[in-house]
Amino acid sequence: MRLSRAERLATERPLRAIQVLILCLFGGLLALPALAQDLSKEQMKGLDEQVQEIKSDVLSIAAELTTLEERLLYPSNTQVAVFVSLAEGEDFRLDAVQLSINGEPVAHHIYSFKELEALQKGGVQRIYTGNIPTGRHEINVVVAGKLSSGQDISETATFSFDKQVEPKMIGVELANLNAGSRGIQLGEW
Repeated sequence: MRLSRAERLATERPLRAIQVLILCLFGGLLALPALAQDLSKEQMKGLDEQVQEIKSDVLSIAAELTTLEERLLYPSNTQVAVFVSLAEGEDFRLDAVQLSINGEPVAHHIYSFKELEALQKGGVQRIYTGNIPTGRHEINVVVAGKLSSGQDISETATFSFDKQVEPKMIGVELANLNAGSRGIQLGEW
């Protein structure tokens, strides 16, 4: 039995429509993972932003805690800080500095190449922060290193200073150490 053209068209159209519908559904299913990836990328960006905000908050809190800790450990009325620097153009190779205040050893530092390089470029190192009562005190500085000639040296210098109610900042400048202990200078900052 042969179908007429009208009958064939009547059966082919719904079949063709079903095929197109299946093709569209299949294409839509293939597009879903791409949409999900776009959505997850946006969610990831949102999470990254939140993580950055949290990091920023944590760093801010850490800085505040450090400041608070310093205020509690070193109240301004008893605080003393000692800084070390090299005079400009000094080619002395600094190996170590040792500090004593009122006969008590308070700091000892052995310098790395990078630290020495920073000092030679004009840098300053805070070697000690601590508490002492107001009044007259004595600081002893021992420096060890090598001169540009290769000669090992160790110099010692003792200075007196007065501590008032406000914080005290002391600078130890090292210059012309082959001149003996006169190469160690103490100054107030």
